[in-house]
Amino acid sequence: QVQLVESGGGLVQAGDSTRLSCAVSVRTFSLYSMGWFRQAPGKDREFVAVISWHGRNTYYADSVKGRFTISRDNAKNAVFLLMNSLKPEDTAIYYCALGRTYSIGSNSAAEYDAWGQGTQVTVSS
Repeated sequence: QVQLVESGGGLVQAGDSTRLSCAVSVRTFSLYSMGWFRQAPGKDREFVAVISWHGRNTYYADSVKGRFTISRDNAKNAVFLLMNSLKPEDTAIYYCALGRTYSIGSNSAAEYDAWGQGTQVTVSS
């Protein structure tokens, strides 16, 4: 059974940095693309970042490009999201998601087959 558990986040000040982690219980984790999405109050879930199965490709939403960095550690079955220069509009619940095998990644939630429970990030001004 696939399980994803996010950690990190919490309350931070505008301009600060924080890192989210996602531990993934799945066989052959290294074969899957991994993504991060977020959902702010009253808004739809939106794509944030994705990393390909081999880690050589990353893709970001325009709103976070240059500030956020996605990475993975296949030895630990984990994916990370380093968030720098945080803004109040980054406030949301952040979800990690398991993509498809041998995929370079997608910004569509429909391309992800399992999701974590989410972790709250609140950025105060």
